[in-house]
Amino acid sequence: MKHKFFLTSALALGLGLATFFPMQADTAQQNPFLTTYTTVYEIPPFDQIKNEHFEPAVRAGLEEQKANLAKIIDNPAAPTFENTIMPLENLNPILDRVQGIFFHYDAAMKTPEIAALGEVLMPLFNEASNNVMLNEALFARVKTLYEGLKKAKLTPVQKRLVEKYYRRFAEQGAALPADKKEELVKISNELSQLYMKFTNNLLKATNDFSIVVYDRADLAGLPETVIASAAETAKARGLDGLYIFTLHAPSRLPVLQYAENRGLREAMWKGYTSLASTGENSNIPVIEQIIKLRDKKAKLMGFDNFAQLMTSRVMAGTPEAAEELLLKVYEPAKARVKEEVAEMQAYVNSHGGDFKIEPWDYYYYLGKVKEEKYHLTDADIQPYFELSNVLNGLQYCANRLYDINFKPLPDAPRYMDEVTVYDIVDKKGDHVSVFMTDYFPRATKVQGAWMEQLQSAGDYGNGIVKRPIVYNVGNFTPPTPGNPSLLTLDEVETTFHEFGHALQGMLTRAPYRSLAGTNVDRDYVEMCSQINEHWATDPEVLAVYAKHYKTGEPMPAELITKMVESGKFGQGFTTTELAAAALLDLAWAKQDPANVDVASFEKNFAEQIGLPSELTFRYRSPYFKHIFGDEGYAAGYYTYLWAQVLEADAWELFQQKGIFDPKTAASFKKNILESGDTEDPMVLFTRFRGHKPDAAALLRLRGLAESKK
Repeated sequence: MKHKFFLTSALALGLGLATFFPMQADTAQQNPFLTTYTTVYEIPPFDQIKNEHFEPAVRAGLEEQKANLAKIIDNPAAPTFENTIMPLENLNPILDRVQGIFFHYDAAMKTPEIAALGEVLMPLFNEASNNVMLNEALFARVKTLYEGLKKAKLTPVQKRLVEKYYRRFAEQGAALPADKKEELVKISNELSQLYMKFTNNLLKATNDFSIVVYDRADLAGLPETVIASAAETAKARGLDGLYIFTLHAPSRLPVLQYAENRGLREAMWKGYTSLASTGENSNIPVIEQIIKLRDKKAKLMGFDNFAQLMTSRVMAGTPEAAEELLLKVYEPAKARVKEEVAEMQAYVNSHGGDFKIEPWDYYYYLGKVKEEKYHLTDADIQPYFELSNVLNGLQYCANRLYDINFKPLPDAPRYMDEVTVYDIVDKKGDHVSVFMTDYFPRATKVQGAWMEQLQSAGDYGNGIVKRPIVYNVGNFTPPTPGNPSLLTLDEVETTFHEFGHALQGMLTRAPYRSLAGTNVDRDYVEMCSQINEHWATDPEVLAVYAKHYKTGEPMPAELITKMVESGKFGQGFTTTELAAAALLDLAWAKQDPANVDVASFEKNFAEQIGLPSELTFRYRSPYFKHIFGDEGYAAGYYTYLWAQVLEADAWELFQQKGIFDPKTAASFKKNILESGDTEDPMVLFTRFRGHKPDAAALLRLRGLAESKK
């Protein structure tokens, strides 16, 4: 998952230049946000940053922004790229620094204090955005540049940046009359508060739920590492001798996959699928308000609904185009689910079960059928995926494909001791990027895994060009006393997935911050992450890094073969729940706000698309943070599948040429990873692949259509 944070700069998120806003020297020394960081590669000095620094720094940043805007607007010279666009690229040095840290903390270290700070800071961040995006005089200068592009003596990349600014201003309502702008500001402020409330409710509801198991016999089937972790959780809560399971993925998923106790699986499934649905942490009233406000926003901007507004900004263009793609994948996947359920039901019947397969049975019996078919269990392969070995494999691939190396920075600033910091260098030893990792769950960390950056690559003005500071965050299986962190196959793939995002952020060579790295269309950004997953399970790569954590022996070739052969098993379930969630997202974005009933809407929509009763949406609405926690993936969750079409087609080329073929890797690096948003993504993809994306490639990859002969 690539986070898309709310940005105070018009288009880019990153650390800025030394502030232009005058301040007292002692104040600057006391508040680290108020000056350029003096640390190695300008990594934020986390040990110096205190909660009380945030609000004063944001208010100082607003003053700085006001002064810098005045310099642009009051300039009597005609608008040029140098006197309008470049100052906009580096408008908010202080705000960039504060916001980069705050949003990172709000997801990775969401303490009650940080949550409370959000209530104060979000309106200020909205004010900063509105100061720019609704500024008529500023928009007039950008519009003048945009209308004169045909005659302008600018490079193609500079013209693209002007176009991007103009489009973003127009999308944010800069062309609206004054009364509508005022209404838009009000709506945006209300939405930002609701998004934060949604996330806060979700975190609280997640932490409030637990299952206490008193009898170890009820844990039959669970791996010893999972049982040990549950015992540690109970001990930490003063219940030594018992076992506590939570809704965090390293606890929830093993129960659904391995627990022989059907009642335990049912309790976990129902706990998860009713998350944030009732009580004081219910997100249902929050969703109802979000839907109504989004509809108002869309109509204010001249669209019939929110889905039209959001898809107009990306490759798909319309919600109908997105739905068309989803249904091409959903229908054959749904048909495969029937086959999978039939196999599972046959297994149940043949093993003395007297019940119908229910949703809480899917993971468990899918695994049983898989084990019977391939004589393979997750417990067979997990000992070969110790986290440090997995990271060795990840680094091996990055080196062979893109000529980069990882140099640990043990003395670099970090926000927690468990964070690891690397200096990424090229084959000459020159600095490419800073890379940070934070992989284990904690009560203050939001669920999921993601990539973001604390400093963007690009031109910071006055001849200063900076390289990025990128991080990956996860919630993977933690170590326990006597055992290291042993990842599931899904966690291994997620590690490679998020590092694919990191590669696009770190390797970018786009000259301007707003075009660099992952600042690309939402339905294009997931391509780099999803294709990187393939190297994780390729036999050639597994032979390098998949080593038993006790013996150091490599994964046997026979086990690798079984794992690869079983890779397409269960794709009906995986693809259907993903596509169904994406269709649900688009349906919400088109919903009539006068009739919002979350439970009824979901139930009716599931019936409308024929969602198999044995599964549900990957995310139900009350915990669908992708679409209700902010607007990053709102009416855009489909982009995972859209991007999977791109990555499936691209991966076929690597398979044809060789997964480490230097020419193919160099082309991918140049046209995809380094280019950012310097050209239309369809042009870049076609230049790499040799043709436009082939949607059938995804069906072939997932075993839902015949492979090419």
